Amino acid sequence: MAFHFAKPPGFSYKAGQAIDIILVDPPASDADSAKHTFSLISAPFQEELAIATRMRNSAFKRALKALPMGSTVKLEGPFGSLTLHNNHARPAVFIAGGIGITPFMSILRQATRDQLPQHLILVYSNRRPEDAAFLAELQDLEQYNKNFRLVATMTDMSRSNRPWSGRSALIDPALMSGLGSELSAPIYYVAGPPAMVTGLRETLNLANVNDDDIRSEEFYGY
Repeated sequence: MAFHFAKPPGFSYKAGQAIDIILVDPPASDADSAKHTFSLISAPFQEELAIATRMRNSAFKRALKALPMGSTVKLEGPFGSLTLHNNHARPAVFIAGGIGITPFMSILRQATRDQLPQHLILVYSNRRPEDAAFLAELQDLEQYNKNFRLVATMTDMSRSNRPWSGRSALIDPALMSGLGSELSAPIYYVAGPPAMVTGLRETLNLANVNDDDIRSEEFYGY
């Protein structure tokens, strides 16, 4: 689900950053039910703030989903350093699985709006096309932005009811080595749960990517 909020006057942030959403009337007294961190999927040029999350049966997410239109929440932030590097001569390779796509949506939307000359590649893994948030928008962005390439892969097409003609395999060192050979000194960005981030860092290392060229951010409690 995506949730859209009015942008407070004077609020500014960088594409890729996150905020804390704080419920005014939390469902319980414990801190976990009152506040949650979300990457912004909206881009700084947009006139709203937007987040997206995979819904699960937590007290916070139940309460957030139940809020009527026009409700008030508090926010803290922005924070986070998973922002696009300034040297446009160096390409960026974003790696995301599932809802880990969120910080990269903000970056890609802003880069497309700004017509950045930087080469950007998104490696996006999901079990099925049905599970791939923003897939249609990403495919459209690839048409609008000649410097952006989408490499989407589905790992469990046996359970899908939709056709898929793209890649159907896990993200592996061979894939990353092949992409790296096409680019000049890319910087890699990884976002997701801790176990996923650790696994993808190992995959990149096996593809001969130096740790100095990897930037990552771990998110807990999706």
